[in-house]
Amino acid sequence: MFHQLDVKDHTSMASLAKFIKTNFGKLDILVNNAADGGLVMDIEAFRAFKDGAGFMEVKDENAHLLDGIMKQTYEGAEECLRTNYYGTKGVTEALLPLLHLSNSARIVDVSSNYGLLMFILNEELKAELENVESLTEEKIDKIVQCYLRDFKENKLQANGWPLTVSAYKVSKAVTNAYTRLLARRFPNILVNCVHPGYVKTDITGNMGHLTPEEGAKTPVMAALLPDGGPSGVFFSEMQLSTF
Repeated sequence: MFHQLDVKDHTSMASLAKFIKTNFGKLDILVNNAADGGLVMDIEAFRAFKDGAGFMEVKDENAHLLDGIMKQTYEGAEECLRTNYYGTKGVTEALLPLLHLSNSARIVDVSSNYGLLMFILNEELKAELENVESLTEEKIDKIVQCYLRDFKENKLQANGWPLTVSAYKVSKAVTNAYTRLLARRFPNILVNCVHPGYVKTDITGNMGHLTPEEGAKTPVMAALLPDGGPSGVFFSEMQLSTF
């Protein structure tokens, strides 16, 4: 059974959990695909940006070239973190009891190469997100709040945060950290995050290199890992990668 859920609707989460429990008794696979870009784009201008290279050329050193093409607001950043990170966490926590009833549970968090820690220049924050042994949900939530405060106070560059597609990058970085934390807490569940590739979807302005069907290969592969497979890792287009 496949079911798409509004991550902001807590009533729907409770109803879905009850439906699964009543009809199936357990949950074997959860794929979280929360995706809010955290920005407003002028699609036509973006298509022309860097001769159509699109997100491949969205780099902090090109930030000044994106004025009028990409607009990032505090409200948009809040919504992005609420959807991509808190939404993923909320759905997962609501369905964990059902996953624990499975003999081969899998959680797949659809992430992005934009969530790699290389985009965070603040070495202290980067080290905190990287050290899964000392990581806690409270620490991750604190990092999210620090980011939002710095966004509001226009201190992103001063404090080492990404400047372009900023909220999306941070949201995926903290989601990756949460994924690793879950894998450590629940060794009986394989919990991984994946970068499906540069896919032709609304969030990329349909300028990706892969079709949605091609982009689905990596999440499906992670969802069907055999027992004893890797957990707490990052797959980039079917290949094991680093965070």
